[in-house]
Amino acid sequence: MYNLIKAYMGRMTIQDINNFALSKNIHLSPEELNFVYDFIGKNWEQVIRNPKLLNLERYRDRFSEENFNKIKKLFLEYSSRYASFI
Repeated sequence: MYNLIKAYMGRMTIQDINNFALSKNIHLSPEELNFVYDFIGKNWEQVIRNPKLLNLERYRDRFSEENFNKIKKLFLEYSSRYASFI
């Protein structure tokens, strides 16, 4: 599973992130989108290894309140759903 994720992460574009966010009714500003893209690119392996170590509250000021709440909810949902596969 790790190799599949690694291959996808190597091809992931900022547009992929934006499309996913929009599909979840999250409308990121250009600054928010750039932050998410950079963050994922730098930190995806650590998050995959142990998602419980990610303290989303540290990044609250990077997002509008509405987007932060949606992102937090989405992260918790996906991490609980897919944790057993990683």
